[in-house]
Amino acid sequence: MADGAPQTPSASAPQGGASATWGGPASRSRGARLLVADDNKVNRLLLARSLTLQGHQVDTAENGRVALEMLRRGGYDLLLLDMEMPEMDGFQVMEQLVADPALRDTPVIVTSSLEGLAHVVRCIELGADDFLHKPVNPVLLKARVDSSLEKKRLRDQQKAMVERFATSAVAADLQQSGFALGGKRLPATVLFCDIRGFTSIVESHGPEETIELLNTWYTLMFEAITAQGGVVNQMIGDGLMAIFGAPLPVAEPPLAAVRAALEMVEMVELLNVERAAEGKAALAIGVGIATGEVFAGYTGTQERATYTCVGDTVNLAARLEAHTKIAARGILVDGATQAALAGRIAADALGPVSFKGKAQAVDVFAIGAPRAA
Repeated sequence: MADGAPQTPSASAPQGGASATWGGPASRSRGARLLVADDNKVNRLLLARSLTLQGHQVDTAENGRVALEMLRRGGYDLLLLDMEMPEMDGFQVMEQLVADPALRDTPVIVTSSLEGLAHVVRCIELGADDFLHKPVNPVLLKARVDSSLEKKRLRDQQKAMVERFATSAVAADLQQSGFALGGKRLPATVLFCDIRGFTSIVESHGPEETIELLNTWYTLMFEAITAQGGVVNQMIGDGLMAIFGAPLPVAEPPLAAVRAALEMVEMVELLNVERAAEGKAALAIGVGIATGEVFAGYTGTQERATYTCVGDTVNLAARLEAHTKIAARGILVDGATQAALAGRIAADALGPVSFKGKAQAVDVFAIGAPRAA
């Protein structure tokens, strides 16, 4: 066979289903693993061929029952699902997916010849990511598949970040300490961050779009924080708190925290380019950073514990984050953090600011350029 010519579907198939794997080893080594469920053999083969030429590995199932069996064996990144099938139709499949914790996050693109808005609405209500009418346009198919896979990638990254850094890193340190609950006084740098005007964003977005935005936001922020050795220990709505220097050691916590904040701002700016292309409003964030002693340790039980920091430094970081709205600057730090930077990152002195709970005014410094009016 000549190089580059598509092969016919493999004669071998997984038990209980049919497999249509087009192309040689090179095509199977890249792209995602997709499952096409359609009772029409011609539709299955043509859709599988189109997807494989896009670089994906594709398996097929002739009805909903077989599709569920294959999904439960695991490993699929996306399901393309026909609605009208024998034994178990597409609606029944989606109901099963929603009810199964192991499968409910599987992205689904419905491919159907059913007409009427009611069918589309029902599919979306059952959790479908998208709906394509038959015959499926190859260009539109590629765009929708790429979009669904990108959303899945961001969701998977966010889950991995939470598991790795909000749970696993702390769990490993707790295990090393012999599961000793309790605290101690130690030096650290604390960072608070949130999205400016998030309440108005929520009011103008639907629940699915809001949660998707939060997933994207946390994925980007976790990446910036953990890349500098920080640990996220609180997430409330659109806000988060991170600690640098505890429980994981960091060479220079103040410098690491400021570098993380600058990376966070840069990531939001890049995200805003994509949002602008989609006609969505730009996001802005506020970051407050303070350095000093904290009371830190594990609270809870040996079955479920969390790493917690409290004290004046934590309160000051939160006050600085709130003050970004008044100062119209994205990143504010206290004097201790600014001094530790030793001129390696430029900071503008904004003068002393009186904060609630502080007997004396605090010298505040801004990192980065002023916001546009």
